Amino acid sequence: MADTASQQAPAGSPVLREEILAYYERGKEDGRLRTGVGRLELWRTQDVLRRLLPEPPATILDVGGGSGVHAAWLAGDGHRVEVIDPVPLHVEQAAALPGVTARAGDARALPVPDGSAEVVLMLGPLYHLTERRDRVRALAEARRAVRPGGLVVAATINRFAGLHDSLDNGGYADPGLRAFVDAFSRDGRHSAEGGSFTTAYFHEPAEVPEEFRAAGLTPTGQYGLEGAAWLMRDAVARPADGDQRHAVLAALRRVESVPSLLGISGHLLTAGTAAAA
Repeated sequence: MADTASQQAPAGSPVLREEILAYYERGKEDGRLRTGVGRLELWRTQDVLRRLLPEPPATILDVGGGSGVHAAWLAGDGHRVEVIDPVPLHVEQAAALPGVTARAGDARALPVPDGSAEVVLMLGPLYHLTERRDRVRALAEARRAVRPGGLVVAATINRFAGLHDSLDNGGYADPGLRAFVDAFSRDGRHSAEGGSFTTAYFHEPAEVPEEFRAAGLTPTGQYGLEGAAWLMRDAVARPADGDQRHAVLAALRRVESVPSLLGISGHLLTAGTAAAA
């Protein structure tokens, strides 16, 4: 986030740039993972997390959990889930889900005691922390909130996701959009000026483990979520159920941690652990 959003805030007090809050207050985030290519992100997040998470019931802190799309299936699996999010609409939506609690809070100042969760998920906050110090601070808060030896998983948007997406949908042919995409592809800093998204930071895959280490976490794995399949519209459109969906997921699982392919995905999960006492 910008300098104003990087300053100290009271514990649990959400600090969010106005344009980011306005973007999420539209209420569209709840449906993003339920249709189109977003379904692939949801399915793959479920696929990876179900292999990484401890057996239920685990206490999971879903930081920046939005409307609770992930919290809902995690609670359905038998986990104890609390969503902490800075957007009032998201808190209201998540709190209405069976088996899920929710409250307002900032990823950089979590309103929870030390070691209060077995797992901390950050499946969104790092997108909108454009300063490295803020991302490290958020990850350090996750380390504080998780029990010794516990699991932290963070999602990031890959550096060239916008380039790949605009190539796929034809937008890159427009000189104005091309200049915009090229600019944030160079340094990862996406502004709200493009209209389709808001202020954000797009990571190089190798940056994320370094930020984990700076926060006192030990990286244990990286997982490209969509692989190249998100750029194959037919592959994403077909597998609502059945054999085709299982085939797509199996193919992506085979290449999810191949270093040379990590940056092809639109989104990346990085997992790490907090050192045991």
